[in-house]
Amino acid sequence: MPVVTLASDPTSNQLLAALPTAEMARWRDQLEFVELPLGQVLHEIGNANSHVYFPTTAIVSLVDLTVDGDSVGIAMVGNEGMVGVCVFMGGDTTPTQAVVQSAGAGFRLNSEVIKAEFEHSTPVVHLLLRYTQALITQLGQTALCNRYHMIDQQLCRWLLMSLDRLPGRELTLTQELAAHMLGVRREGVTEAAQKLQREGLISYSRGHVTVLDRPGLERRACECYAVVQAEYVRLLPPCTAT
Repeated sequence: MPVVTLASDPTSNQLLAALPTAEMARWRDQLEFVELPLGQVLHEIGNANSHVYFPTTAIVSLVDLTVDGDSVGIAMVGNEGMVGVCVFMGGDTTPTQAVVQSAGAGFRLNSEVIKAEFEHSTPVVHLLLRYTQALITQLGQTALCNRYHMIDQQLCRWLLMSLDRLPGRELTLTQELAAHMLGVRREGVTEAAQKLQREGLISYSRGHVTVLDRPGLERRACECYAVVQAEYVRLLPPCTAT
């Protein structure tokens, strides 16, 4: 009998775990376990999406791109949600790129399956619409944060949201990745990370971050993290990661 781990257990994803028994029984045979390596593009801008994704131990960033190739992360999805809300919202294609920012695993489901479920299952409709509302809050708050708050505050928000979606307190944070996610220069990320390290909040070395003082990091962050977190707590069941 295969060993079920956090990564390979569908109920490690918050939305899948929240499905009623009948719905989960229908979905289980359709869910495909997938490894999600760092940098893999799951959805490309303007392309039809053949699958939606439910991360268990990976984190996926939704990224906006300019015609000049610049990028900024506008939301992240981990074990609390799914990648591909445009599929059941009727859009089929998406204006954003979905790229793996933290390697791990998850499950994918054929887009036609989730469309059919959304059309015929009231519990699925209610669950996915609540999740979409929480995601919209994250999108809006990220736009506000990127416009009005300092880079070190944005970095605190990004670190805390990543921690919420992963077990443990260690994260991968290369200068290039953070610069793309925050839409700032690499030098700005380095300066912000060094500032947080001097304050004793994190340990930062060679692209790896260990959070030393999470309460301090929360106090250091702007209000955007708390606003988004409160909306996810209000609308969705608790996350399974610790």
